[in-house]
Amino acid sequence: MNLMPKIFPHAGQATDDQPPADSFERQLIQREAEIGGQLFGPVPKGRVRRFFCLDMHTWVWHEEWTENGKQRAVTTRYEVRPGGVLKIQDGGGYQRLSREEAANLYRATELYQQRVGREYQRMLQTA
Repeated sequence: MNLMPKIFPHAGQATDDQPPADSFERQLIQREAEIGGQLFGPVPKGRVRRFFCLDMHTWVWHEEWTENGKQRAVTTRYEVRPGGVLKIQDGGGYQRLSREEAANLYRATELYQQRVGREYQRMLQTA
């Protein structure tokens, strides 16, 4: 049973700038980011919100919206290191997370893993 067409109908097809495997991985990350963006309630109309696990040590929160006719965006990257979690926002310097922010990030990652896991289970059951 090949699940790739069930998850992404065009997965595995090469594009001009991406080989098939890279394209599929990007599609998975994109889908997981959409799921993660809904963790804290509905995303308001006209707003894009993404939250995802980029790799074993990196989480990303990204939002885009229009305010007073201007496009706005904020990207926060969380890097999990042995000595703690650091964040970098919009190219600024690294900052350590406060205890409260670390607890919130931990809860968000737990919710993310649960919801993404349920989505994959649902897809497997309907395959």
